[in-house]
Amino acid sequence: MKILLKAALLAAAPVIAAVALPGIVSAQTVTNVAIADLDEAVSKSNAYTLAVSQIKVTYKAQIDAADARAKALTAELQPLAAAYQTAAKAPNAAQNQAALQQQLATLQQREQAANREVQTISAPVALARAYAVEQIQLKLEAAVNAAMGKKRIGILLQPQAAIKVLPAADITNDVLAELNVAVPNVSITPPAGWQPGQAGAGQAPAQPQPQGR
Repeated sequence: MKILLKAALLAAAPVIAAVALPGIVSAQTVTNVAIADLDEAVSKSNAYTLAVSQIKVTYKAQIDAADARAKALTAELQPLAAAYQTAAKAPNAAQNQAALQQQLATLQQREQAANREVQTISAPVALARAYAVEQIQLKLEAAVNAAMGKKRIGILLQPQAAIKVLPAADITNDVLAELNVAVPNVSITPPAGWQPGQAGAGQAPAQPQPQGR
């Protein structure tokens, strides 16, 4: 049993399922279909990489505290988990189902409480990461449009929507390159009271609508 340290990357949810190319190029001249992993583009961007490095320094105390508490809580819960596993394998386990269910429920409740405790300690770290991601996401739609325009792509899909894809049809790196130009760095200090999704930051970019020439 291990208590999860929740200061890890808040992966941006898939933000664009299918993107239509804006009116930079006539629809009659654009017929190509491509895929792009937008989560990967965000997480590999220079801005996010730099933000993660800065967070490790700025929030080192919180990261270390959460890690230490997670290890301590794991050590506390391991004997309880071992005791439950031993009881569940005992010859008379079938006759003690009610007691085993109660033992398991107690163990799960304590594990959930431990995870909540670690999440509370690491909340500033998670919030800083979320703020960094959302600032990058605000530039994502424009980066997608630019990459599609340069590659003359008419339809863009997420990788999981495709059955088979040739390497040339993956424009994730093209989107990444556009992101690196559009947003070279971001802040890791959220405004006072900021929460994910506030003030437009972090909202999924609207799908660009086709426009006439």
